[in-house]
Amino acid sequence: MKTKLRVKTLFLSDVHLGMPDSKALQAAHFLRHCQCEQLILNGDIVDAWALKGGTRWLPAHTYFVRTVLKKMEKEGTEVIYLRGNHDDILERFLPLRIAGLTIKDEHIHESPHGRYLVVHGDGFDAVTVNHVWLAKIGAVGYNALLRVNRVHNAWRRWRKKPPFSLSAWVKSRVKQAVGFVGKYEEQLQSLARWKNCRGIICGHIHTPANKLVGDVHYLNSGDWVESMTAIVEHLDRTFQVVSYHDFCTMTGRKPKGDNESADVRHLDLTNLSHPDHTETASVVA
Repeated sequence: MKTKLRVKTLFLSDVHLGMPDSKALQAAHFLRHCQCEQLILNGDIVDAWALKGGTRWLPAHTYFVRTVLKKMEKEGTEVIYLRGNHDDILERFLPLRIAGLTIKDEHIHESPHGRYLVVHGDGFDAVTVNHVWLAKIGAVGYNALLRVNRVHNAWRRWRKKPPFSLSAWVKSRVKQAVGFVGKYEEQLQSLARWKNCRGIICGHIHTPANKLVGDVHYLNSGDWVESMTAIVEHLDRTFQVVSYHDFCTMTGRKPKGDNESADVRHLDLTNLSHPDHTETASVVA
C-alpha cells in the first residue's frame, strides 16, 4: 500500500538544479510524498555555476521548484533556504523573508537533545573560499566525470551489474580526498562547539553521514546528483539519513526516472541522534 512519510523536519541539500545529472525528478518525488512541518534546503539547490556555463534548465527542475512552492501553499510547510557556494548569487539578498520562505546563511535547529547548527559547509572548504576559480574548474571536471560515469553505468547495465560511482570511488581511494573529508568534519565539529551546539547538519561534500565526531553529532545530507539522500527528523525528534531507495521501500512507491544512485552501503549511515536513541520511520496512508 502506498503511504506518505511523515516527519517533523526534512533536511535536503545539493540538488544542483541546472546540472544535467541533477536527480530533480526523484528529489521532487521524495518531497511530494513526505509530510513535514519544516523543510530546510541546505545550499546548492540551484547550480548557478552550471547555468552560467551554458547548461539547460530542464522541466524536472521546474517541477522540483513547483513542488516546494506547493508544500508551502497547500501544506503550510515552513521553508528555510540556506545559501551554498553554487547558489552564492543569493548572498547579496541575505537575509530575506517572503511569506513562509526564509533565505539566510545559517540556521539553529532546536532539538530536545540540544541545538544543531545547520550550514551548507562551503566556508570550511579552503579551495571554495580562497580559490573560487579553481573550485569552478573542479566543478567542470566533476561534471565530465559524471558524463563518463553515465557511459560506464550503461555498460554495467548491459552486463546486468549494479551502478557504480566513479566519484565516490575516488573519494574513498585517493589519500588527499579522504584527508580532506576528515579535516572538513573536524573543522565543522569545532564550529558546532564554538556556537554552543550539540550537533551540526551540513552538505557540500556530497558524502552522506550520521555519526559522532568527537562529542559532536555530525550529519551530512549527501546530494541529489549521485547518492540521493536526505536527513529526516522523525516525530520522536530523532534523526536519520534516508536514501531515495529506502524512501520508496518505506512508502511502497515505485522509483521515478533514471534512479541509479551511488552505492551508499559502505558509508556510515548509522541512525543516531543521541547515543541512547534508535530511530523508527513514521508512515501514514
